[in-house]
Amino acid sequence: MWHFKLWDVQDVAVFLSITLYMCHLAGAISIVSPQRSLTRSVQEDVFFSLDVTCNGIPTIQWTFMSGAVSRTIGTWQPGVYTNITVDYSSRVQSYDNGSMGLSDLRLQDAGYYVVTVTEATGSSKDAGFVLKVNEVLYEDLQYLSVSALALACLAGLLMLAMWLLDKAYRRIVAWRRRRQMPENDTTELQPLDRHQSEPRHENTPEAAPS
Repeated sequence: MWHFKLWDVQDVAVFLSITLYMCHLAGAISIVSPQRSLTRSVQEDVFFSLDVTCNGIPTIQWTFMSGAVSRTIGTWQPGVYTNITVDYSSRVQSYDNGSMGLSDLRLQDAGYYVVTVTEATGSSKDAGFVLKVNEVLYEDLQYLSVSALALACLAGLLMLAMWLLDKAYRRIVAWRRRRQMPENDTTELQPLDRHQSEPRHENTPEAAPS
């Protein structure tokens, strides 16, 4: 016959305390991210935005995984230290809230990015991101060049049209000014009277004979 021993009050209290403590540890770390799936093109930049809240100063570690490849990007504690691996030292920017920026993307950067937040007590929590990197194709560059050429031609036509309109406007203004100017009064020259024009000859006395 089996005999079961009932737990006393002290054992129950210890069990509940441990359970509550574990629940507290599990819920102490919070990782909030507005977007977990990102798409960028080659040579662009990407920003893995998140906000980490926990008890104390967390240790943040980012890891890249793609197929059989798994490598650490960097580890840091906000305000304490920052350790970025050599492969990413020139392209990674770390932030105190756990976010990470990656610049000058390559096709090899496409894959899964996992952030691990660890508290001083040893409890940790993970969050994953998916990054897709698109290649800039030759057709896209050709389309951009054709679009730029078309815009340049359109700008030239607009400038020519504005120049012609300005020239026509100036001519219209000049024509209106000529129409509004008063006509000059024509003054006719009257011919002078012949008698008035001939000089008068005064009679001079003749000299007496000697």
